[in-house]
Amino acid sequence: MKALPFKIPIQEGDAFRIQVDELPQFYDRFHHHPEIQLTWIVESSGTLLLGTTITAFEPGDVFIIGAQVPHRFKNNVQENTGAKFAKSISIFFDEQSFGNGFFDLTELKEVKDLLQKADQGIRIKGPMRLQAIEEIQRIQSSNGLQKILSFLQLLGKFASSDEVSIISSVPFDLETSRVENEKLERVVQYVLENYEQRIMLDEVAAIANLSVSAFCRFFKLRTRKTFSRFLNEFRISMAGKLLTSREQSISEVCYAVGFRNLSNFNRQFKEFTGFTPSQYVKQYISD
Repeated sequence: MKALPFKIPIQEGDAFRIQVDELPQFYDRFHHHPEIQLTWIVESSGTLLLGTTITAFEPGDVFIIGAQVPHRFKNNVQENTGAKFAKSISIFFDEQSFGNGFFDLTELKEVKDLLQKADQGIRIKGPMRLQAIEEIQRIQSSNGLQKILSFLQLLGKFASSDEVSIISSVPFDLETSRVENEKLERVVQYVLENYEQRIMLDEVAAIANLSVSAFCRFFKLRTRKTFSRFLNEFRISMAGKLLTSREQSISEVCYAVGFRNLSNFNRQFKEFTGFTPSQYVKQYISD
């Protein structure tokens, strides 16, 4: 699964582009582009593949994705009803949008730091997420100077907020990753399609055309985590999604995401989320 270069059609003279996507499914190819992307998921849920990290998304989520970071929003399977299922509003811009060196100004140091963190992907959370949605709507309906000021103010709010969460543990460097990235992407895609099943280390090593020991070194070097930890993190993220839908019991969710032992599932879930599955569901209901 090779990441495709993608061209965002920003009109000459515009500081940034606002794009509304309203389709049965989001663009389903793993791709990258030179613009930084701020996206509000209006409708739809599924999985965001960001560089070498996988996380769930749902309506109301707000993400910032750095320049040239490969990504794909993969929708959950939806019955074909003929209705539009996926909707997002995105703002595309780059560090030259407001002039060469604009974000290097001393007054914008926090914003510059924010944009650098976007190379690891950012998720906006808490009350800040609701503010972000309101600001994106305001920017969409504004014109002229007010449109630019509203956008810069939004970046400033993000930069000074403690309600921004880094998605990936390691920045994604496209230039230094070209040769090895395709191997890693094949492994990530295999997990994405088979996480419900038993996945053996020799299987994923073969996908990367490496011996088991070489694959373990390769994966740890590229992601800063073992493959088993990566697999458990992804399974837990999918389990959280299923638990909050409240359509399956905890034991059913355990086996649905690929765990073979309920006690191990409970232990792993608490390690990665800080809650037991039952506590997680209660917190979701109370929210």
